[in-house]
Amino acid sequence: MKRISQVSKLTGISIRTLQYYDEIGLLKPSKRTSSGYRLYNDEALQILQQILFFKELGFPLKEIYEILNNPDFDRINAFKKQKELFLLKRNRIDKLIQLLDRLKKGEQCMSFKEFDLSDYISALEDFKSNRASEVIKHWGSIENFDMFIQKIKDDEDHVAKLAIQQFGSIEKYTEEMKHNLEHFSELMNKEQNEEVEKISTQSDMLYGKLTADLTCDVSSLQIQEIVYEILQFIKKHSSSVTLDKPLINVLIDSYSNDYVKTITDTKYGDGASAYIVKAFRYYLNHNNTQNN
Repeated sequence: MKRISQVSKLTGISIRTLQYYDEIGLLKPSKRTSSGYRLYNDEALQILQQILFFKELGFPLKEIYEILNNPDFDRINAFKKQKELFLLKRNRIDKLIQLLDRLKKGEQCMSFKEFDLSDYISALEDFKSNRASEVIKHWGSIENFDMFIQKIKDDEDHVAKLAIQQFGSIEKYTEEMKHNLEHFSELMNKEQNEEVEKISTQSDMLYGKLTADLTCDVSSLQIQEIVYEILQFIKKHSSSVTLDKPLINVLIDSYSNDYVKTITDTKYGDGASAYIVKAFRYYLNHNNTQNN
């Protein structure tokens, strides 16, 4: 058994951090002394080791908690997955270091391979081939899904930069997207719960308010306040989202998509999608949003 001070010295993790892990249930001490001091056995240290691996890979504490408390969690399998992720991360860092070395020598290297989304695009193509019925059910047709993939290809640099901003790396973004594709039906079914229905209703109300009068000037205070309200709503219900220019551009692009445009115009009236694009674009050009 080791006291919390000994664990802190052994791992480099501060005592306050270990106390916080205890408070949120992430790492409970094995027992306490009669004086209340936390004690940790080898099993607890193994759990701490897992936590540190996941943290190094960029996993948030909430997600680490869910992983470790999953009844199907397999420690050996986790080590294998972590090794794969670390190798991907190392390969990416090696490529960036090589690129920096070349740039330092004065070479003109306009290389964007470090922002390559080919692995994610390949996963989308596999999803289309292997689960066509789900694609048709949720996208309307294979053609609509092809348009979605093509949009990503056309805006690859833009999407890649946004992915790195939100997820830390292309690898982490791709892993997350692959997970979503593997559990696509499950995730889509979860969207039927009451909380999501409530959010959907609120979103519909906001966009309905924005498009209530398509003759109204998008630069008017009334319309721009609604746009701001919509952006704050998105931020509130998407914890990893930051309201910067790349995100707003993604929103603008989404309403330029023929499939989304058809759905939007059907729901809010002809011309609603184009009006939404104009309103967001005016907000983008006339507000000091962070540009990363």
